[in-house]
Amino acid sequence: MAEFTHFNESGRARMVDVSSKASTERVAQAQARVFMLPETLEKIQRGKIAKGDVLAVAQVAGVMGAKRTPDLVPMCHPVLLTSVDVGFKEEPQPDKQGRCSITITATAKTTGPTGVEMEAMTAVSVAALAIYDMCKAVDKGISFSDVYLLSKSGGKSGTYTRTER
Repeated sequence: MAEFTHFNESGRARMVDVSSKASTERVAQAQARVFMLPETLEKIQRGKIAKGDVLAVAQVAGVMGAKRTPDLVPMCHPVLLTSVDVGFKEEPQPDKQGRCSITITATAKTTGPTGVEMEAMTAVSVAALAIYDMCKAVDKGISFSDVYLLSKSGGKSGTYTRTER
């Protein structure tokens, strides 16, 4: 298991020094799921949410969230993102609790000395929050979960692919 590197000699939090790390292409993909009533998903699909196009707004929110990650997560390095892509998969079949879902996936890329896992995770989280904000007037019971890293590549630690979902 890797040691934690975010602590100084006094045991206090610090930003890790990445100045000696090689710049490599780094890619990370994350996912989140948003659960809602079937009627809510239907309104999203038909463009009947009063605030506008829910998925278009959530897509922009996800990209903006990725770009603002170091403002939200204290020890994250500012990263020059070369690409952020946010996509959605609608699941209209209700689950056992009678809820439909939208799966959000974000892919973040950079070339640099540190990875973009946090940017991908932030993108899906902010996109999920945007969906909630856009739809809360019709469905206050919306929830989201299953926020996790799907994969990452590049850097000293190499490639990671989540095997369980």
